[in-house]
Amino acid sequence: MARLQKLPMLRDVTTDQQNGGTTASIVIDRDKAARFGIQPQVIDDTLYDAFGQRQIAQYFSQVNSYHLVLEVMPGQATDIQTINKLYVKSNTGATVPLSSFVSWTTVPVKPLSISHQSMFPAVTLSFNLAQGAALGDAVTAINAAMTDMHTPLSLNASFSGTAQAFQESLKSQPYLIAAALITVYIILGILYESFILPITILSTLPSAGVGALLMLRFAHLDLSVIAMIGMILLIGIVKKNGIMMVDFAISAERTRGLDPEEAIRQACLLRFRPIFMTTMAAMLSGLPLMLSHGAGSELRQPLGYAMVGGLALSQILTLYTTPVIYLYMSKLQHLLSRRPARMPVLAAKIGGAEAAD
Repeated sequence: MARLQKLPMLRDVTTDQQNGGTTASIVIDRDKAARFGIQPQVIDDTLYDAFGQRQIAQYFSQVNSYHLVLEVMPGQATDIQTINKLYVKSNTGATVPLSSFVSWTTVPVKPLSISHQSMFPAVTLSFNLAQGAALGDAVTAINAAMTDMHTPLSLNASFSGTAQAFQESLKSQPYLIAAALITVYIILGILYESFILPITILSTLPSAGVGALLMLRFAHLDLSVIAMIGMILLIGIVKKNGIMMVDFAISAERTRGLDPEEAIRQACLLRFRPIFMTTMAAMLSGLPLMLSHGAGSELRQPLGYAMVGGLALSQILTLYTTPVIYLYMSKLQHLLSRRPARMPVLAAKIGGAEAAD
């Protein structure tokens, strides 16, 4: 805890470990108590009446019930000197000071409670973030501090609460993005019946991701879970630019017999307006999230900045990068489609030669 308190990005470092307790041990001189005719059970009952909150009665009313609890005054319950003020009634009816045959000692620095996690003793350290500090930087600094301290192998440390949720989200984000890309690739491959054309459409996504990261950097925002949701959202929004151009170019090649270069050129010219309009509609829907203020705005702003930045950069670069990638992918597709056709022709020629022989 002392090491974490020195980290500049942490504030209010506290712990649930309670080592400030004190244990009181009471020793009964049984010989002296016997001379007064006092049994040990009477001493136990007296101490429990004073400090144990014994319930001695219960009252009932028409709407509620009330418990009558016997104890010393609240200010005396935490004072060990209260034992010297207690009296015990002997079997003869006389009251004898408890201190006459009882001695007590205190032992400091005893834990008031011991927390456990998975059957092992555990201590929880809690902290807040400093102004402008990111949770990811704080987690990295804590791990580095533990490494520098050379903690023993018997001491295990793990994050919980918000820090644990942050780490789990970081672990799952690459799988979520990969699953989204694979799903989009499979759907596009089934739609166009090609393994190459989906790559052309997915080529619009890197520009959107770079635009989102640049916008977050410009706004001094972290790549949080909400920002990652915005980047995943861009996968579904930005790929429609490539679909509009590629779909038109394929249709022009098949129906009008245009070569790939002329087909993708006309696709860029004729599809510019619908691409621009749909992109602007999505960008304008993200502006209220980006410019919002008030309660909860810090949760919505990363989503808005990621959407606006990704859409803006993809709109600028898509009309230039997608045609180039489309031409190269078309050449690759024609090259792969010609190779399997050579073998049957060659086999037919060989077969014809054998028949002639």
